[in-house]
Amino acid sequence: MSTHDNAGLLVLAVDDEAPGLSEIKFLLESSPHIRRVLTAFDAAEALRILRGDYDEEVMQRSKDGRPPVDAVFADINMPGLSGTDLARVLNAFRAPPALVFVTGVEHSEAVVAFEVGALDFVTKPINDDRVNKAIARVVDRVNQTPAVAPESQPAYVEPTDEEVIPVELGGTIKLVPRATVRFVEAQGDYARLHTAEGSHLVRIPLAQLEERWANAGFVRIHRSYLVALPLVSELRMTSNGYAVVIGSGADAKELPVSRRHTRELKERIVRPPKSSWG
Repeated sequence: MSTHDNAGLLVLAVDDEAPGLSEIKFLLESSPHIRRVLTAFDAAEALRILRGDYDEEVMQRSKDGRPPVDAVFADINMPGLSGTDLARVLNAFRAPPALVFVTGVEHSEAVVAFEVGALDFVTKPINDDRVNKAIARVVDRVNQTPAVAPESQPAYVEPTDEEVIPVELGGTIKLVPRATVRFVEAQGDYARLHTAEGSHLVRIPLAQLEERWANAGFVRIHRSYLVALPLVSELRMTSNGYAVVIGSGADAKELPVSRRHTRELKERIVRPPKSSWG
């Protein structure tokens, strides 16, 4: 079943160098198969675009069970989150877009590119013939890929133990595996991910993480906290109501449980979900 319509492809071009980004954008827009080209100067910006932060069409495609864009044309060597790092994040998407690397690195890097699931590998200096061949492969991929079942919310990443969260820190991008997160703390429109190594602030509302991570063993215990249920070692009564303890010994952390969440939490602890922790 085809997911491609006659209107043409929506693609995203990613390159940290302005000349390279302009060139690939021009060549993509010159193709009759391409309807629209979005651009990003680095992988972090690309992920924000793919999340639908800036574009209603991208968000709607995810709601419909389609990839946020049909294809990503990305450089490999970028500061912070590299092209291969970006590829690993794309692989965790519920409906991943096709990936084409456009880069000036040596041919040996092509092996790495295909190991992370790239559909094609275009070396610089690029030309319209080679780009058109890559576009043709994308068209074939799109036409052969059925849409996944749409969900009620725009969950752009499928809940899997392999999910990673890109975090900006001091001008660099760090990938934080969800499996390392002990609890999440709400901070306005942001969320702070607490791991054994420290904490990381991400621009994701706590309510969104609650929905996205429900099947991975995370449970809301308070308007400000989401915890990894398998890591809860105690549920205790305090002078201010109930609290949970995560971990043990010097690493133990006590968090409050609101009254509205107490009953559900007790039931979850007594009858834990069948799915195991990764």
